[in-house]
Amino acid sequence: MKVVVCDDQAIVRDGLELLLRLEADIDVVGLAQDGAEAVDLVARTSPDLVLMDLKMPGMNGVEATRRICAQSPQTRVLVLTTFDDDEWVFDAIRAGASGYLLKDTPREKVLEAIRGTLAGKTYVDPLVAGKLLGQVASKQEQPATILTDKLSGREVDVLKLLARGLSNAEIAENLHLSEGTIRNHVSAIFSKLDVTDRTQAAILAIRHGLDQA
Repeated sequence: MKVVVCDDQAIVRDGLELLLRLEADIDVVGLAQDGAEAVDLVARTSPDLVLMDLKMPGMNGVEATRRICAQSPQTRVLVLTTFDDDEWVFDAIRAGASGYLLKDTPREKVLEAIRGTLAGKTYVDPLVAGKLLGQVASKQEQPATILTDKLSGREVDVLKLLARGLSNAEIAENLHLSEGTIRNHVSAIFSKLDVTDRTQAAILAIRHGLDQA
């Protein structure tokens, strides 16, 4: 796995590089101190993933993420930052970030998120997950049909409500179904979308605009 690390603090960049170089399956192909450098490195090295800080002088991580996702769609961006403010969270996800971690995330979880992100999963720190689930994204990033073609009509209904942060019991009440039936639908959604939890499913729904329908 080819990885680029972008952070304006040298001690953080060096620490992450040291951490990642201990892993036999991860190759650090570049270090960037701001978003512009990260965009340039991605263009030159075609990494599989960028570990991206957000608040940096010059081009910030949100703009860098937007450009990287537009210019190099094969490269995933995993945010690793100290900021959990609503604005940063939503802007990063809308820009195309595949996950959002805080810098106090344990080492093992960071490595798990890197590998999982490249396998198509989504990792979001629990402290910011609720922000995503409780808000409606104002911009549809990808066609909803990418998801709806995989799901039954009822599963789409369940996913829309799940993306708004509703519990199984609340979804059951809204759809006039039993809670057990909703649990079965949620399990089917996880399987069909290849996600492992409600947060990952909700982020997919938000990215595809299903939470607005």
